[in-house]
Amino acid sequence: MSSSKADRRVVVTGMGVVTPLGLTVPDFWANIKAGKCGVSELGGFPVDDLKILIAAQIKDLDHKSRLRHFKRDKLITMADRYSWFAAMAADEAIKMSGIETPMVDPYRTACIIGSGAGGLVTTENSYRDLFILNKKATHPLTLLRIIGSSAAAHVGIEFGVKGPTFATCSACSTATHAIGLARDYIKNGVVDVAIAGASESVINYGTMRAWQALHVLSPEGCFPFSKKRNGTVLGEGAGILVLESYEHAKKRGATILAELSGYGQTSDSGDMVKPSVEGPREAMKLALADAGLQTTDIDYLNAHGTATMDNDRNETAAIKEVFGDYAYKLAVSSTKSMHGHPLGAGGGIEAVVSIQALRDGFLPPTIGLTDPDPECDLDYVPNVGREKKLRHVMSNSFAFGGLNAVVVFSPPPTE
Repeated sequence: MSSSKADRRVVVTGMGVVTPLGLTVPDFWANIKAGKCGVSELGGFPVDDLKILIAAQIKDLDHKSRLRHFKRDKLITMADRYSWFAAMAADEAIKMSGIETPMVDPYRTACIIGSGAGGLVTTENSYRDLFILNKKATHPLTLLRIIGSSAAAHVGIEFGVKGPTFATCSACSTATHAIGLARDYIKNGVVDVAIAGASESVINYGTMRAWQALHVLSPEGCFPFSKKRNGTVLGEGAGILVLESYEHAKKRGATILAELSGYGQTSDSGDMVKPSVEGPREAMKLALADAGLQTTDIDYLNAHGTATMDNDRNETAAIKEVFGDYAYKLAVSSTKSMHGHPLGAGGGIEAVVSIQALRDGFLPPTIGLTDPDPECDLDYVPNVGREKKLRHVMSNSFAFGGLNAVVVFSPPPTE
């Protein structure tokens, strides 16, 4: 394969998700279109002294059944929950792409699957074993389960990836950074194929106490851009894409879902918790410039939209500074209102939302939005989604520490 640089186009040929709204892309998208809410009462661990009693949890997960056909990776069913999510989503994405595995050209394939927190379920269980149950040792696989690169390694092993394989970690921008970096690897001729995204499983007692102490969780629900919003709702899951150079995908006759046409990343360099307007604004501008598009070319923006007071106002202000008067004609929504905030996995899951919106000609709703914040005065597609032919879509991810990443998806190339 030629490694000519600068003009290599990057396309999406596969997608996979694991979410509270569905464990496959078709189920997930059907529930997104229907405006279903995946937030429910906490379960699976003691909650007696918690003040926050809701989350967007994935319940009734039969990971052994979903992963029983894995042949090369002998330890996946004994891995941490976040690795299960990544493996399931990657499996769906690979199957959708039609790529033969083990990879025919393994050194020209990358696997970049991040996690903001790694194996927190294992960390919690190990703490319980040692300090509550007074066991003398942890499980022999504890270390392998905890490390943040385990998901990438498990997926790489199963699908025979021998090119760059590692994790990104940038809190809530983790998946979008992974996808953007994978795109750059393909665009610059380092690899021809990449499995990219992120996975997160953070809903346990210790994590709920930590987030509760930060006072950014809502006890009632996730209501982005609403006057009544009072915090986000933790979610979990994974979102994975298969990316290829256009030439590689075309040569093997792949079905191309979308083009990953633009990517922008910035850092606020300001505050660990309070976001700026400048950083997100510049990331969106960079993504647009990278895609070679004008602001008026974007028909839908999947907002970071966490339902915290600061994020929603700042993001709205940043959108206005980028899009000007056109901001009021642009459809913007936060699907976190439905699937919660899955932290590092959010950008991967929302990339799937954005691609499906583009392909299906449908604007996903922001549910629970009956009384908008006066400072959040854009079209957030309140409560009910709408049909609309879309030309190009943008997806925002902004993280603690001011770490910003934005991607733009466009229709498949026509030469």
